[in-house]
Amino acid sequence: MIYRTRSSHIHLAAAPYRPLAAAILIFFAGVLLVGCKKKTPPPQPPEVQIITVATTNVPIFEEWIGTLDGDVNAQIRAQVTGYLQTQNYAEGSEVKKGDELFQIDPRPFQAVLDQAEAKLTQDQAQAEKAQLDQNRYTPLAKEQAISQEELDNAVQANLGAKAQVKADEAQIETARLNLGFTKIISPIDGIAGVAQAQIGDLVSPGGSVLTTVSTVDPIRVYFQVSEQSYESFWRHYIGTTDTNNTVPLDLILSDGSRYPAKGRFFFADRQVNPNTGTLQIAGHFPNPNFTLRPGQYGRIRAQTQTRTNVVMLPQRAVTELQGTYQVDLLTETNSVHLQSVKVGDQIASDWLIESGLKTGDRVVVEGTQKAREGTVVNPQPFGRGTNQTPAQPDAASPTNKSQ
Repeated sequence: MIYRTRSSHIHLAAAPYRPLAAAILIFFAGVLLVGCKKKTPPPQPPEVQIITVATTNVPIFEEWIGTLDGDVNAQIRAQVTGYLQTQNYAEGSEVKKGDELFQIDPRPFQAVLDQAEAKLTQDQAQAEKAQLDQNRYTPLAKEQAISQEELDNAVQANLGAKAQVKADEAQIETARLNLGFTKIISPIDGIAGVAQAQIGDLVSPGGSVLTTVSTVDPIRVYFQVSEQSYESFWRHYIGTTDTNNTVPLDLILSDGSRYPAKGRFFFADRQVNPNTGTLQIAGHFPNPNFTLRPGQYGRIRAQTQTRTNVVMLPQRAVTELQGTYQVDLLTETNSVHLQSVKVGDQIASDWLIESGLKTGDRVVVEGTQKAREGTVVNPQPFGRGTNQTPAQPDAASPTNKSQ
């Protein structure tokens, strides 16, 4: 009995400590769980897109400001004095060689012609009489029926009459020319401009220009190039198979669009302007629909040289800081190293890299904001394709130089 009572007493005394033990176990389990949650896996390296540097050949283009002009600009003036009677063309329209543009009152000139023809008829009659006198006096003088002086006078009168006939014929030709000049015609094919004289105006050979007719197909373009550009341009094309002045030119219009037809080099001026140090170049552009007109401005673009074995990078891969240029270069362990480079011409959306990179170098193009010095990254091929260098500029891309 005493054993059972003692055992029961011990059992009742231990019962209050069980909740406390359970609470302690729960506490340590929570601590262990919190500790397990803090042990997250290490972050993955940031993903970037790269290109592998390779050399390529790049055409170098230059741009200049060009002014369009007619290939021939004929200033139409009056060749005789008179009053304008009619205007026979539509301003701004196409005209052909020989088309009548204006008509001067022809009546005074017709009267002069009539007078000249009448005088010719009269003098021809006198010449015929003088010839008859000479023919009649010649045998009489041989027979000494008349004096030698009378024969000489008849011969001289005949020569004078013939000369007068020739003078009259010349006067008739002049009168006919002046009558013809009352019809003011176009000397060339082209576009006729605005009339500078109105019907009823008195015009004369010393007066102002009546209108201008310009040949615009082909149309001419003038632009000024520096001595250095001309030398590069000349060296690029001289000695090639291009012996017919077929150097291609592009015309960029004022709205930024490119004229669809290619132009051709026409000629270079004989000397460099000593005041500006530039040389005037002329080119020809086909203009069958008369889209281009004299006086327009545009940018002329031409290839002046070809750079061989050069490195090209997209502009987004190059950062500028206080006048220096840098790229994010990957090491063998895919860590980022800031590499200084020297840039050259800007061609389309790419930079020409003069120095600082070599073939096989890996350069970050996309994700440069994630790349810091020493950061390990996960490189992926750039969107253009693995190991692919920047695309070459075509004829429509912006040029790298301008004047």
